[in-house]
Amino acid sequence: MAEPQQANPAVVGLAGFGFTTLILQFHNLGWSGVGPVVSLGLVFGGLAQLIAGFQEFKTGNNFAMSAFCSFGSFWISLGFIFLFNHFGIYAASDTDLGFYLLGWTLYTGIMFIGAMRLHGAFAVVFLTLTIGFALLTAARFGHPALTKAAAIDLIICALAAWYTMASIIFAQVFGRPVLPVGKPWI
Repeated sequence: MAEPQQANPAVVGLAGFGFTTLILQFHNLGWSGVGPVVSLGLVFGGLAQLIAGFQEFKTGNNFAMSAFCSFGSFWISLGFIFLFNHFGIYAASDTDLGFYLLGWTLYTGIMFIGAMRLHGAFAVVFLTLTIGFALLTAARFGHPALTKAAAIDLIICALAAWYTMASIIFAQVFGRPVLPVGKPWI
């Protein structure tokens, strides 16, 4: 008797990451308020990604476990930063946020190196994410005009994450690869 197929937790992690990233960039471009970002950051981008990361742990996939647990934590912590600032619990300065984003830039750069070994779609997600974090870091350290450039880059990142998610879903639904993800870059 055949073993039942196990679901791939990456589809939820990529969906939550892509959607929350997209909505934050709409906020960064001035198209929407911060409320949806906080809600998505705490639940879909945060909690759902953490759960996906915990499920990846069970599969032995260190890369996906690290990515989803870390970025789930990023979204939850960013949601709390927005909430704590709003309710006057503390006021995070641009410098505070710059150092926060610098740490995420460095982590994402490390993940980008690993992503280049997996396939092109992951490499694009992590390349654009690394660039986006670098631009947002520079924006917080005195170059605020870079926020719009970061937003455009991160919209591409969000859509690349959704493309990667769709490639995984469609491959299972159609029983064969439908959306190409490209060869590893290294």
